[in-house]
Amino acid sequence: MSTNQVPTFGFVGVTASKSSINSVFPRWAEVLGLGEVRFDPIDLEPTVPAETYREVVGRIKADPSYRGALVTTHKVRLLQAARDLFDELGPHASLLGEVSCLSKRGDRFIGHAKDVITAGRSMDDFIPDGHFEATGGHVLCLGAGGAGLAIAVHLLTASPRSGSPERIVLVNRSRPRLADCDRVLVELGVRDRVDLVANDDPRRNDEMCAALPPSSLVINATGMGKDRPGSPLTDAVRFPRRGLVWELNYRGELEFLHQAEAKARRYRLTIEDGWRYFVHGWSEVVAEVFDIPLAPETMDRLAAEAEAVRA
Repeated sequence: MSTNQVPTFGFVGVTASKSSINSVFPRWAEVLGLGEVRFDPIDLEPTVPAETYREVVGRIKADPSYRGALVTTHKVRLLQAARDLFDELGPHASLLGEVSCLSKRGDRFIGHAKDVITAGRSMDDFIPDGHFEATGGHVLCLGAGGAGLAIAVHLLTASPRSGSPERIVLVNRSRPRLADCDRVLVELGVRDRVDLVANDDPRRNDEMCAALPPSSLVINATGMGKDRPGSPLTDAVRFPRRGLVWELNYRGELEFLHQAEAKARRYRLTIEDGWRYFVHGWSEVVAEVFDIPLAPETMDRLAAEAEAVRA
């Protein structure tokens, strides 16, 4: 157990040590008046064994200097491996079977799933109010991991400002993960509005993209272009006219983003990268871990500090 009593905030990711948050967090700590806080990025390959997750979670739980942590990429597998180490799970964590935030309240160690909230805030920033009802656009989400499923849940259950699409297609390489999605969507009573597709062939993804009605939303939630190379689409893809394209990544090769940019004029696309998702995701977890409110003016200051680092 660590003897370092400086409060510690962890980040469990694939390339956590390379994230912009390493530069952003000290600035946010100053804005929020957190005092001295040690930031601890933990790099884990996507295929690490369950024992590694249990060691990391057990260390964070046992070390009194740790206030909590944010989790990306590993959200589903980490909870599967270490569920018994948590004293409590938030309602979204139990429903979605993932944790993106680890926090402590007294002697209780708690797992939260924040993606439904933070994905919703991000979409509110760039999707016009009432968009789906006004246009009849659908959603194609490439990747049905924690973020992909959370996006679908938000759009179908949270009365989003954008309205709810009539149809969402969730595509994933892994059939077992789609079975998890099926369970959640059935429980929420929205399974009839979602097509679950097992596929890892970019050409098939191209076909599904081309079949979308105008003004549809296409999302890269696969991690490709950041955690692993490539794109879930080919360069021959035809995007929906007047479509919305959302790349959840904000750093890396970003091949999916560049494919959309190359065809933005032809299809009159509105393109969004993952920066706002990054800011909303991190600010929500920091607020949870350190038990502090985030007033709108505070969020504006945090966003400005993050943007200064990005620039």
